[in-house]
Amino acid sequence: MASIFSRIVAGEIPSYRIAETESCYAFLDINPLAKGHTLVIPKQEIDNIFDLDEALYQELFSFAKQVSHAIEKTIPCERIGMSVIGLEVPHAHIHLIPINTLRDMDFSKQRVALTAEQFQEIAASIAQNIV
Repeated sequence: MASIFSRIVAGEIPSYRIAETESCYAFLDINPLAKGHTLVIPKQEIDNIFDLDEALYQELFSFAKQVSHAIEKTIPCERIGMSVIGLEVPHAHIHLIPINTLRDMDFSKQRVALTAEQFQEIAASIAQNIV
């Protein structure tokens, strides 16, 4: 059975798309720790990030770097935190989270509630800053 992320890539489940390449896809986390919390995934469904072949691994992190710069230009924050946990969805993914303190990366804290319109506006704003 395809992961939820594979279904997003296939267009079966909607997402708040930020950017994509032939091999990678970036979209807003719908249960964000902060405004602008973004997920960056390979389009190919591979569970463990360290099982990606070297070329895709390098491309994914390079793409995440590009997306992080766009988030930083859009969302006021001290920096962009990055986390690879890999337990919640069996599909390799990188969390990019605008942060101001270390506590902002605590995945046990209450999530930010946003409307569909807010998600759309944030995604469009970040997308405009992709270089």
